[in-house]
Amino acid sequence: MSKIQVDDIVNNSDNGAPSFPYGAVVTGVITATTFVGQLTGTAGTITTLNSTSGTITNLTGTAGTITTLSSTNGTIITLTGTTITGTSVRGGIGVGTSVASTSGTSIDFTSIPSYVKRITVMFGAVSTNGTSNIQAQIGSGSIDTASTYAGVGSWVGGTNNAGGVQDTTGFIIVGNVVAASTYGGSLVFTTIGSNIWCLNGTLSSTSSTAYNHVSSGNKTLSGTLDRVRITTVNGTDTFDAGSINILYEG
Repeated sequence: MSKIQVDDIVNNSDNGAPSFPYGAVVTGVITATTFVGQLTGTAGTITTLNSTSGTITNLTGTAGTITTLSSTNGTIITLTGTTITGTSVRGGIGVGTSVASTSGTSIDFTSIPSYVKRITVMFGAVSTNGTSNIQAQIGSGSIDTASTYAGVGSWVGGTNNAGGVQDTTGFIIVGNVVAASTYGGSLVFTTIGSNIWCLNGTLSSTSSTAYNHVSSGNKTLSGTLDRVRITTVNGTDTFDAGSINILYEG
């Protein structure tokens, strides 16, 4: 089996599609500022691949194994492999699985990777069957419901109608809830380090009176964030329309 040291790829701009059909890229660092094209290991094994500060546009291991893949400060646009066992795959945007918010009292997104620094929660015509305020909660290992959330949910609309509300057991993302309304928009969570997470969000409502709902706040977790929950303050109102999904970035 032939072996190619990828230390040889050091040009500032490597364009094209290097292909290693039956060989193995054993180890090395791709130091190209921009690596454009496709790096393919059709039937081989990529044992270690590092992209310290560049961009890998396409990485494919059709029938092989990518054992360790690390992109410290770079971006991996497309990643495909039969088996990916690396402990650190960073860069680009990860997409969760869209969840229909048509039943249940909460919507959970779990197994968020430990390297994530930014999470966007997207709402598409979401509704509940009651009037309890809708809130977001985060957690490490389990959802943190301790009374240590600091934030405000406010709304404005209608005929000079405005207000705000606080709840320390979660971030209020929709206050003044109307059962007949649906809500759309997004929330963005970002970390400033030391497991401190900040929230900034805007949702709009459609009902007999239209509102914009703005939320912000911060929360310190006991460990690395790995889950987000959307629920209501009373915990008993159920979702009855729409869908929710997340994006996450390292």
